[in-house]
Amino acid sequence: MQTLQHEIEHWYAAAVDAETSKAAHAAFEALREGLTAGRIRAAEKRDGQWHVNVWVKQGILLGFRLGMLQDMSGPGPLSFVDKDTFPVRRFTPEDRVRVVPGGSSARSGAYVAPGVICMPPMYINAGAYVDEGTLVDSHALVGSCAQIGKRVHLSAAAQVGGVLEPVNAVPVIIEDDVLVGGNCGVYEGTRVGRGAVLGAGTILTRSTPLFDVVRGAVYRSSADTPLIVPEDAVVVPGSRKLDRGHAEWGLSLYAPVIIKYRDEKTDASAALEELLR
Repeated sequence: MQTLQHEIEHWYAAAVDAETSKAAHAAFEALREGLTAGRIRAAEKRDGQWHVNVWVKQGILLGFRLGMLQDMSGPGPLSFVDKDTFPVRRFTPEDRVRVVPGGSSARSGAYVAPGVICMPPMYINAGAYVDEGTLVDSHALVGSCAQIGKRVHLSAAAQVGGVLEPVNAVPVIIEDDVLVGGNCGVYEGTRVGRGAVLGAGTILTRSTPLFDVVRGAVYRSSADTPLIVPEDAVVVPGSRKLDRGHAEWGLSLYAPVIIKYRDEKTDASAALEELLR
């Protein structure tokens, strides 16, 4: 692995393109194969802490630099043109991933574990990691390098942003057993702790403080850390009164709010149906 890392770092820093280096292509293809198989990750948990593998993100960017535009159209009237270094991933029954017909796709370089269900139309980008038992529902997006844990439910129209640039930025991380409600957006390196529930329409970004009315705390990102949603938190969209500027206008700002932590009632409503898997 270290040899591949050194090769990727070398070719990322070098002025190479699709015409000048077979060795760079070989290094990228080895990285892409490792990402697709789940052996290599853009971020991983070590000793209880999440760490970014910067060289992996450099390798993905290298793939875009090396790629040439290619017609990837299939049967039918629609046309598709993309970089030939990132072809659409093809699944077989041996992968044990259910991709329901109707317009879903995943790029090569995305790991999709056995037991994952993909409802149409959804999209998983290169560098993403989607772990076992997760449901990616209709119109959901898993962005490049996003890390999705086990038994996560990404509800319809949920958007999990990827963080590919800057390369040292922590990607969006959704830990195990999280429920992401419909029309939620999780962006800019936000980390959602194990067992958390995001109510429909919740938006989380680095620049948005999270208000915990249970513990009386306000969670914010910093220069070195992302916005972190505590484990088992139940978050819903809220608002806070604008008290400066034209306060007389009665304006309010959007504010995500932790209204409680998971209990038996929450567990029952958030439970995944094993019969679907």
